[in-house]
Amino acid sequence: MAIQFAKRMEGIKASEIRELLKLTTRPEIISFAGGLPAPELFPIEEMKKVTLKVLEEQGKQALQYSTTEGHQPLRQKVAKSMAIFGIQAEADDILITSGSQQGLDFSGKIFLNPGDVVVCESPSYLGALNAFKAYECEFVEVPTDDHGMIMDELEKVLANTPQARMIYVIPDFQNPTGRTWPVERRKRLVELANKYDLPIVEDNPYGQLRFEGEIPPSIKSFDTEGRVIYLGTYSKTFCPGLRIGWVFASPEILNKYIMVKQGADLQASSISQRELDTFLDMYNLDEHVEKIKNIYRKRRDLMINTMKEVFPKEVKFTYPEGGLFTWVELPEHMNARDLMVKALEKNVAFVPGGSFFPNGGHENTFRMNYSNMPEDKIVEGIKRLGEVLKEALNK
Repeated sequence: MAIQFAKRMEGIKASEIRELLKLTTRPEIISFAGGLPAPELFPIEEMKKVTLKVLEEQGKQALQYSTTEGHQPLRQKVAKSMAIFGIQAEADDILITSGSQQGLDFSGKIFLNPGDVVVCESPSYLGALNAFKAYECEFVEVPTDDHGMIMDELEKVLANTPQARMIYVIPDFQNPTGRTWPVERRKRLVELANKYDLPIVEDNPYGQLRFEGEIPPSIKSFDTEGRVIYLGTYSKTFCPGLRIGWVFASPEILNKYIMVKQGADLQASSISQRELDTFLDMYNLDEHVEKIKNIYRKRRDLMINTMKEVFPKEVKFTYPEGGLFTWVELPEHMNARDLMVKALEKNVAFVPGGSFFPNGGHENTFRMNYSNMPEDKIVEGIKRLGEVLKEALNK
């Protein structure tokens, strides 16, 4: 056949992470690859009661079409929940999406024409890069340090990139590095966006999963002109299978997201929204999140401490204060993709870091997830990976 596909398909490739996850379904694999929550923490028994209650009391509405904006009582709860990030919101400021990934896709559709530039951290979230690439954009990466995007470097980029149309950032426990921005950089980002008249997409799937210290105010909380679009999700604090996320934005911008969602899928799942809303009425989500944090904190400490013991001293890694990931940097001559092949031979998986850099390079890096594997497998997997690293360095 000589079927002609749209030009945009040339830039769309299978997600490396999603392809890796296919490998990690093998039971013998110790996987540090995906950003998966711990399945043993899903509130299965509670959700049985919730689902029954929803079907008995709201069955006709739960199985029917609903409004594009989302279930009003859930939107009210979402708006209230953002107060911990210094955000004051109302239900009408919220659009419920099919996970925050849909919010990323919509952001590209709303702001990007072919040839436009997305300004992002270096490295940045692969899922966002793939979502934006569908709109035939380019990327300019801003250098980062242990405290996130470097603002002086961002100003240089903005001053020299007239094609810039959007700034995309993950300021809390960034995917893939696990780094968190200080307050001063958050404020400065808003100032620069105001100066250069650009929207900011603030992606915050991990912010509630803080293991120590105080939760910093969101970038959105410093928004003085309504240019920050805040993306949130329940996938990391509750159940990713429900696919419930949200967009919070100023009315003019939010209306664009609503119109785009009408054309994409009409609405997020009616029954999923009502199940989540009912769970929030029946149970204490904060207590559930504390349980998650306690488990993830223990797993982070175990992973980091074992890495300190068994990784060669030439290998560096981040110490995240929350979230799901640590970021590993190898000596520059090493290639993490080659290393992954050797690791898989020992039934250990991670994500090579090169894919998180939209313009390539940095193949001496990789991302490690500590939330999904139980403690004994974390220790065993890190020990196996330590052997792989030592063998590679001794060649």
